[in-house]
Amino acid sequence: MSNDGVNKGRRRLLIGATSAVGAVGAVGAAVPFVASWNPSAKAKTAGAPVKADVSKLEIGQQMIVKWRGKPVWIVRRGPEALANLAKISDRLADPKSTVPQQPAYIPGTPARSLREDIAVMVGICTHLGCSPTYRPELGPEDLGADWVGGFYCPCHGSRFDLSGRVLKGVPAPTNLVIPPHYYESENVIIIGVDQETA
Repeated sequence: MSNDGVNKGRRRLLIGATSAVGAVGAVGAAVPFVASWNPSAKAKTAGAPVKADVSKLEIGQQMIVKWRGKPVWIVRRGPEALANLAKISDRLADPKSTVPQQPAYIPGTPARSLREDIAVMVGICTHLGCSPTYRPELGPEDLGADWVGGFYCPCHGSRFDLSGRVLKGVPAPTNLVIPPHYYESENVIIIGVDQETA
């Protein structure tokens, strides 16, 4: 059979056009696919550092900010609360915070914080992830006369002091987590950035 009637120029044009449309289609499909590998704006924001202004936080008050989808508690402690922290070491499972639940630059002192008067911790129980309640009062009837203020987890009864240190004999195995943070100024805390890299 002879190819005399075939227009070779037209054949090249059709092959070229089909190849170009195929290439455009492949790029069109690949761009969204590759772009889906990048984190969304919402995901980027979820891990972004957050600022907390503690200038209006009174002694005994708690404020909550959200970082990475978790509640971060910030509590201003007064002299009485700080004195009580030192008195209950024998009742704590890890009084010196030897289990790494905090950045290395957080001292293992009873205050367990960069500034003694301000406690910063993630508000999630280390047992099964419930959120304990803030119980700053002294000796409430439901928690006992020896309660000197802290956090009580209503899910399974775990108890933590005002530094987030876990009491002995409760389901929670470790102290509350302290997130990376530093003070940008006297009253502004940046949560989500290590003091050493700030």
